[in-house]
Amino acid sequence: MATKTFTEQELNDIYAFAVQLGKDAGKLLLEAARLRWNGENTPEAVEKDSSVDIVTKTDEVDVELFIKTSINQKFPDHAFVGEESYSKGAFRDYLISDSTPTWCVDPLDGTVNYTHLFPMFCVSIAFLVGGKPVIGVINAPFLNQLFTACGGRGAWLNETQRLPLIRNPIPPMPTNAPAGCVFSCEWGKDRKDTPGGNLHRKVESFLNMAAEVGGRAGKGGMVHGIRSLGSATMDLAYTAMGAFDIWWEGGCWEWDVAAGIAILQEAGGLITTANPPENPSTAQIEDVGLGSRLYLAIRPAGSSSTESGRQGQERTVREVWRRVRALDYNRPGA
Repeated sequence: MATKTFTEQELNDIYAFAVQLGKDAGKLLLEAARLRWNGENTPEAVEKDSSVDIVTKTDEVDVELFIKTSINQKFPDHAFVGEESYSKGAFRDYLISDSTPTWCVDPLDGTVNYTHLFPMFCVSIAFLVGGKPVIGVINAPFLNQLFTACGGRGAWLNETQRLPLIRNPIPPMPTNAPAGCVFSCEWGKDRKDTPGGNLHRKVESFLNMAAEVGGRAGKGGMVHGIRSLGSATMDLAYTAMGAFDIWWEGGCWEWDVAAGIAILQEAGGLITTANPPENPSTAQIEDVGLGSRLYLAIRPAGSSSTESGRQGQERTVREVWRRVRALDYNRPGA
């Protein structure tokens, strides 16, 4: 089946709808949060795959239903993939089709943050054409931050500030990256204390990135700092903003990253696979597969006197690859 195409006006209309939908869904989350801090509502949180993988029945599920219903009424021929409806199924197949326009939604990314009233939580809405994210909306209502992007129209913060925030010129990547960079990462939901498992591989990678230059058998990256927001979606938004230089993660699902990828790429960022190839210095750097669960993002970068912005991004990718361990996040049942 051929991929459906959209006129510029059609895409503009879908973009406007997605932005308003993100605002409305964010209001629902913020209203529920305000009830909680007034002691009027404490949503029941239940575990999914582990004690750090939870869902709030009265908030998260209701917000997804609101988003899905709104989309179905406006665009009944579009497909919908949402975290909560997907999680109820027995399979973990990749459901996004190249031929069907698809909405990919996380009604609440950063659920643990939300339950603790830590402000790094958001609504994430992406629209995909040909299997690629072309529209992204991320609304962090507690922070009053709305990130939006549509292919060819730029990426924006609160609809007025173009991303990245530092422009004219956009800074190049540091010459000795990852030194001089802010490195974003997450502990993830796989907490098995297994030697050689994902948790141990992540810890080793974090140490490599943080250690002094020359330390850890030459893998020391001496990054300026390591940040964990507890939300992959917010990590990507802040990388698009230029607040983070590097984001490295495994284990996320497509609804965690689809909107963020649209915003990052429209801002001029790069996103590829988290796992290092056999020869990082010569491997081709390709755009990440949306359903791969392995992601490495580099912020938008300007040119320097010696390299283009893209060359600086690719150099940074290779230096990160030299310091991180390969992660194992195959899709269950795949």
